[in-house]
Amino acid sequence: MTRPPTAAQRRVIDAADPVTGRLRGTEAQLTALVKRGLAFRHPRPPHDHFLTPEGHRVRQGITQVPGPAGEAPAATGVFAARTGGEPDPPRSGPARRREVHSAWQGLLELRRMTNRDGAVDRPCGWERTHLVQAAALALEA
Repeated sequence: MTRPPTAAQRRVIDAADPVTGRLRGTEAQLTALVKRGLAFRHPRPPHDHFLTPEGHRVRQGITQVPGPAGEAPAATGVFAARTGGEPDPPRSGPARRREVHSAWQGLLELRRMTNRDGAVDRPCGWERTHLVQAAALALEA
């Protein structure tokens, strides 16, 4: 079992960007968070640091102390837009906002890649075949 983040590391985690999880702090703080599995260093320049899923859970107070570094985080499932027929009550909060943001960015990328002129203001083929999910994602985003 590892120790909980120090007060300075906790401040860095709490100050992370709510959508992207981008961290700002001293190199020592960021390196310590990487060693604990709460952050990772992006491989491309400018090599910014971002929260891992475990880091997001610590930030939200879901888990107080991360598990051993060898354990993979539990899968939370596949993103699904809220269409109104869900059996479970819809969850909300920072994690859902991140999921919606990521799904919306993915949809825009699909539009850019599949439209001949690279336009993102027109629906793509996936949206035409999945009208309910596309509309629900657009409304939630």
